[in-house]
Amino acid sequence: MSEAVLSVRDLRVHFTLRGERWFGPPHVLRAVDGVSFDLPRGETLGVVGESGCGKSTVARAVLGLVPVTAGAVRFAGEDLARLPPARLREQRRHLQIIFQDPLASLDPRMTVGQIITEPVRAFLPRMAKEERRARLLDMMRHVGLLPEHINRYPHEFSGGQAQRIGIARALILRPDVVICDEPVSALDVSIKAQIVNLLADLQAEFGVSLLFIAHDLASVRHVSHRILVLYLGKVMELAPWDEIYRAPRHPYTQALIQAIPPADPRRARTRPARPLSGEPPSPITPPSGCVFRTRCAHAVERCAQEVPLLRQVGASLVACHRAEEIATLQ
Repeated sequence: MSEAVLSVRDLRVHFTLRGERWFGPPHVLRAVDGVSFDLPRGETLGVVGESGCGKSTVARAVLGLVPVTAGAVRFAGEDLARLPPARLREQRRHLQIIFQDPLASLDPRMTVGQIITEPVRAFLPRMAKEERRARLLDMMRHVGLLPEHINRYPHEFSGGQAQRIGIARALILRPDVVICDEPVSALDVSIKAQIVNLLADLQAEFGVSLLFIAHDLASVRHVSHRILVLYLGKVMELAPWDEIYRAPRHPYTQALIQAIPPADPRRARTRPARPLSGEPPSPITPPSGCVFRTRCAHAVERCAQEVPLLRQVGASLVACHRAEEIATLQ
């Protein structure tokens, strides 16, 4: 593995909520509770999990958009959570984001040219107008937009085209890291594949590192080098993408794999359904021990008493007391 451009260690993001009673004690919502990972230069880390597992909070904590309760987010050797505002702003030009809803993330009053060059005007205000326009046209060409689109407005584009505008805006500064916050979840299936392929091509050309967030494993399969599985703010498994699909070690990862619909309709009709039962517990009152135990068919008494540590099992890092036993049952 190459040197990490982004390193997250024991990241915790907790929110204090007012209690049900006026003078009652406050509640603590543990949105992210001890997440660690490295993102090497030029690679993609897929982050998956059900809604409410903490994926987007991790992304926002990395960018400094939500306060970090504990832990470290290191970029270029500096802990972003502890930088003074002026230095944090300087570093933000190297970390950009692509949002989930392409149309909602674009200002309807701005033209495509203004939207894409907004980061340049903010971070490189002294750049000459001719150079800025040349960079704009080059970036539009890379994402599949035409020069005549410059003076059009977001409402004139489809969802896929609008996401290309968002990608161009995120990449025009040539950042080191781009966080893709469910960038294809609002798109049609055929358009999803185009956007994923576009991101892969741009990564190969510019050497950018991607943190690709999705709620299902199918969306990250063809773009990720490694995959991190989150549940209730904790890491359940972290492994190379092929290991995740070939031999998932954690019961939650196995359930997510089972939820991927087969490409062959005949196989879809014959494959037995094994849906994950129940709803995720509240992050305000998580279960004792393993947070996944209330929905796990393999849970034993130890799972309720002891928090499983992330440990090496084969090629994977797994937070499960019975990972070796469960692997033999696949």
